[in-house]
Amino acid sequence: MKRTLTIDYSDEVLLALGCSPKQFNEEVKLLAAIKLYELGRLSSGAAAKLAGIPKPLFLMKLADYGVDTFQLTEEDLQQDLASARRHL
Repeated sequence: MKRTLTIDYSDEVLLALGCSPKQFNEEVKLLAAIKLYELGRLSSGAAAKLAGIPKPLFLMKLADYGVDTFQLTEEDLQQDLASARRHL
């Protein structure tokens, strides 16, 4: 089921950002999706769907907002390093 979220804002917001209502709506959806991904609350695929864009484009957009594409824990990195050393 598709749901809708409504955010009230004034024309001052649009003027400050220099964008149209449509551009603002798209950016807010993208920003929400990026933040939820960054917090680990959504996978990249789910976040891309929330933003309404293809997953590869979502992954490319992450860099524009300073968010790492791949979020690995220190434990993940240690396991990858150990695995790589076994293959040397």
